[in-house]
Amino acid sequence: MPRMLDVSDAVRAEIGDEEADRLLAGENAPGSYDCTSCRTPGDSEQERTSTVLFVGDETAVLAFAHASCLPSQVVQVTEEQLQGAVRSIGGIAGGAATGGPRQAAAEQAVLGVTSGLVLVEGELHPALVVEPTSPIVRPGTTGDGDDFLPLLIEQGFMPVTELTSVPPVLHGWSVLLAAGQLHAVLQPSAGGGQPVAWWQAHQPLQVTDSWRAAANKHQQVLMFAAPVGSIGRQPREDLLRDSLDKAAANGKLVAAAMPLAGT
Repeated sequence: MPRMLDVSDAVRAEIGDEEADRLLAGENAPGSYDCTSCRTPGDSEQERTSTVLFVGDETAVLAFAHASCLPSQVVQVTEEQLQGAVRSIGGIAGGAATGGPRQAAAEQAVLGVTSGLVLVEGELHPALVVEPTSPIVRPGTTGDGDDFLPLLIEQGFMPVTELTSVPPVLHGWSVLLAAGQLHAVLQPSAGGGQPVAWWQAHQPLQVTDSWRAAANKHQQVLMFAAPVGSIGRQPREDLLRDSLDKAAANGKLVAAAMPLAGT
């Protein structure tokens, strides 16, 4: 029976027309599946389903997601990450795995990422808070300064002085939530191809059910970034919010909204 599959041009280009047509005809596509994003059951005979191709250096894994959770797309990962993902889900394609931070400006620093729910305009929004472990200087320069926020502002992040409204969407950037876990923040490729990882987790990061539910509701995540020493690792969301408010008041916070997935 034909499946209600979405196969993007990018996925078709990777797997070939013959394989794509077989998928659409229902020959190689599963009926039921676990969504690679929200991890709840899906049925490609009953609802729109996206094909998501995770591509490593030598192999690729095809996964399936509710079309309402993720669009059909190609996600580039390393071979090691891909094999780790396959092992972690028992050989069933489920999502991208992990690596290290790849931001050019952060080669000598680790980007700490904390997830939490932030109340903005009367609604709870899923948020990621990014803070380096040490000052970040502009590539090719030396000194004791910290260019983390200026570098992000040049990428399109907006300075925040108070958390009273949802920041604008940063087009081309996205947050990869796969296999029910947080894997990466993706940014546009300099060459205009597939998105590349701005940050990737060393291990998939667990998020709470309420965080994932809010992300699926809004279909976007708010990302806040602050220089080292501005936020800290706060054990509770109320303390995290207090730290965000203080960083904003001190002019040390930038933000952007990012879709759950994007090209």
